[in-house]
Amino acid sequence: MLLKLNDGWKIIAKFINVKNYQTINDLQTKAKQGIAEVKETLQHYIEATAQGQPGRLIQAFHSDLNLYYVKNKQLTVIPGKRYIKNFQVGKQYARIGNVLAIDYENDAAVGKIQILMPKRNRIAIDYLFLLKINGRWKIIHKSFTTKVY
Repeated sequence: MLLKLNDGWKIIAKFINVKNYQTINDLQTKAKQGIAEVKETLQHYIEATAQGQPGRLIQAFHSDLNLYYVKNKQLTVIPGKRYIKNFQVGKQYARIGNVLAIDYENDAAVGKIQILMPKRNRIAIDYLFLLKINGRWKIIHKSFTTKVY
């Protein structure tokens, strides 16, 4: 419930729909399980790109995935299949990944990932959109930006 005060809207009460759960613990358990499932897919992506495991990338990515970023102030699109070909089986890549955030509801999720690339003095921030398709989380969209340090 929101209340408008002089300095803006304030949350004064939160409601949780628990009609499908026997206890609040059931709700918390389901939420933790969902986050763990999403994180597992994100870890496939992080580890596959660091350790040269294109098979794991195929497992994490939906076949129609594209990657989007801005280059020279213009939208640039890389097909996911082409991106996967950049990673040679068994080759170690200097990429250190970390999951910064996960948000999900039912069969849709978003993950924010930080990838440190020390050999390139670069940090990438990835925004990954996922859907749970046939019981498995798949990354369907990747938008990213990079910065030099």
